[in-house]
Amino acid sequence: MNRSLSVSLQFGLTLLVCLFLLVPIGMSVMAGFTENYFIGIKSGLTLRWVEEVWALYAATFWLSLAIALACLICTVAIGVPAAWALLKSPSRLAGWIEECLMLPVAIPGLATALGLLLVYGGVQGLRGSWLFILIGHVLFTLPFMVRPVLAVMKAIDLRSMEEAAASLGAGALKRFLTVVVPNCLQGVLAGAFMVVTLSIGEFNITWMLHTPLTKTLPVGLADSYASMRLEIGSAYTTLFLLMIIPLLLAMHIISRPRAKTSETS
Repeated sequence: MNRSLSVSLQFGLTLLVCLFLLVPIGMSVMAGFTENYFIGIKSGLTLRWVEEVWALYAATFWLSLAIALACLICTVAIGVPAAWALLKSPSRLAGWIEECLMLPVAIPGLATALGLLLVYGGVQGLRGSWLFILIGHVLFTLPFMVRPVLAVMKAIDLRSMEEAAASLGAGALKRFLTVVVPNCLQGVLAGAFMVVTLSIGEFNITWMLHTPLTKTLPVGLADSYASMRLEIGSAYTTLFLLMIIPLLLAMHIISRPRAKTSETS
């Protein structure tokens, strides 16, 4: 009896927390499809606000997607070799470097962006380019690529596999392409979805580095709410969710086999 009561209380608390988180999102989505939010569904449903958002802010969607994909390419190109180097480095040195990689995550994004502005803001052509935002996103998301890749490398004892390949005459580049990359692919995929979702939703660094011609999706979302047009902001939120939720679901699906493998081992 006591156990059933405890389970019921836990379920009730979980349900309340879920409602606390999901109800505001549901209300916001509903506002983007109603003629008049203050009247509610009785005023009628419409796609007018979604169409208006797309007409006004479509460029922010494509720019966010382009920056996220470019960020993914950069973090894979830098993160996988970096994780491999950390695996082969002395443990104490590797630990210090790994902690330093987490600094952009620990430091507020505004401070990181300010540092980039002070150091590189005067570079001709860079300040007004989306490449400046990309640099900030790569700094912020790189640890989320290195950490899962390094964890997979340690879990499968990649160092021993590489030594076996070296004993058979494989060079460093061949070992990296044929041994390292295929065996840490699970970590690369997990890191890739983290990098893409974080890049698309990153606001603080982007807010400091953007220009009127390089607005990304979160910056456009903030502008839409600042305009005091609740329906426009809510419709924008809906489109943002439609873009980010499939990525989160894919990340969950990709990470499940890894979790099962770790449980089995």
